[in-house]
Amino acid sequence: MRYIGIDLHKRVIQAHLIAEDLTRQDVRFELTRETLIEFAAKHLGPDCSLVLEATTNTWEVVDILTPYCAKVVVSNPMATKAIAFSKIKTDKVDARVLADLLRCDFLPTVFTPDAATRSQRSVAARRSALTRQSISLKNRAQSVLHQRLIPAPADLFGTKGRTWLDAVQVPEIDRMELDTITRMLDLVQLEQDCIALRLDQYAHENEDIKRLITLPGIDVTTAHAMLASIGPIERFAADYKLTAYWGLVPSVSQSADKTYMGKITKQGNKNVRWLLIQAAQHAAKHPGPLGYQFARLEKKKGHNVAVVAIARKLAEIAWHLLTKKDVYRYAIPATVEAKLQRIRFKATGEKKKTGPKKGSAKTVAGTPRTREVKALNQVLEAEGLAAPSAAPAAEARVLMQMKLTAFAKGLHVAARKSSVRIPRAAAQAANPLDGAR
Repeated sequence: MRYIGIDLHKRVIQAHLIAEDLTRQDVRFELTRETLIEFAAKHLGPDCSLVLEATTNTWEVVDILTPYCAKVVVSNPMATKAIAFSKIKTDKVDARVLADLLRCDFLPTVFTPDAATRSQRSVAARRSALTRQSISLKNRAQSVLHQRLIPAPADLFGTKGRTWLDAVQVPEIDRMELDTITRMLDLVQLEQDCIALRLDQYAHENEDIKRLITLPGIDVTTAHAMLASIGPIERFAADYKLTAYWGLVPSVSQSADKTYMGKITKQGNKNVRWLLIQAAQHAAKHPGPLGYQFARLEKKKGHNVAVVAIARKLAEIAWHLLTKKDVYRYAIPATVEAKLQRIRFKATGEKKKTGPKKGSAKTVAGTPRTREVKALNQVLEAEGLAAPSAAPAAEARVLMQMKLTAFAKGLHVAARKSSVRIPRAAAQAANPLDGAR
């Protein structure tokens, strides 16, 4: 077997070849599609393994070289630096080290996603970049107003806020900047709307996304980013491996009989980790087990630690949902129905009719009007999803300890509720299932 290490750059490639008799050769050439194919035809073959580090143009190079090799390996550049640290760093040294690590099977590799997964990752990354750009522009507008000691309304970028921003009296140079910011925000929002439509169309055809959005706080954006990052769920043997992949597990420092648990590792996809933290803020208000666990942890550890713990719990539950092809059994039916209906309407324009069926008896004058509160099974069946599996005996005992048994049973029972509007606080006190996300 021959081994080849490649140090990949934007415009040049440095390759190090190790033959079967351990003789070595260095090859350097400009990086174009034509020169890459020429190199592959001349030096590669079915008896060679090739390695290169993950960088911007790695996957295009992998696609070109894969047909010419027995195996193409992509290494983790952060871990490779830790193993192959050298005081003398040149392209030749880097390529040689990669080839030697591959030959000795000491190479820390990364998952090689297929074309479909890479495409979805690209969409998720683009959406994340647009979000960061939008936040940056809004912060700059706030800064301009702050410099002039002008208090801004709370909803500065809503309809009323934008009207106020267009009319506020500021010096001419600041007015020019604010006008530039608002025009750029409009363009960014247009691109965000295009991506949101594409995500809704993708989610409408993807049952895994529909399963994930039954989790409280998880919307289409978060579910899509999670799936794009995961790829095939089979590559994670357990739920804790997925949480470690997203850097939601505590760092550990162990020596002899002493072990110290530190902050979370923050490894892996930071966009997914940020989205899960945002989802945990909503899941904390859920009247089910997640909300109960948040309240208990917040009292003991504080708000921030509790939020991160719930984010980790959401990742663990997501692994179980994707592995077992199940849905979250403690989801609020009305919330799940609203999420799924929004996806269907955005993707297809189809809106199901509501209200009494044709031919049904009309409401008698003086009789209180009521509306149907669907059971979770009814909502899932209407959207083409299977009912959730029954809770294991151990989980049922935990629910009993949390005093949530009645809550769990109520999710699967249809009822009718008065349509008369009452104050929100009173409604929440009467039925905690209403209005929960």
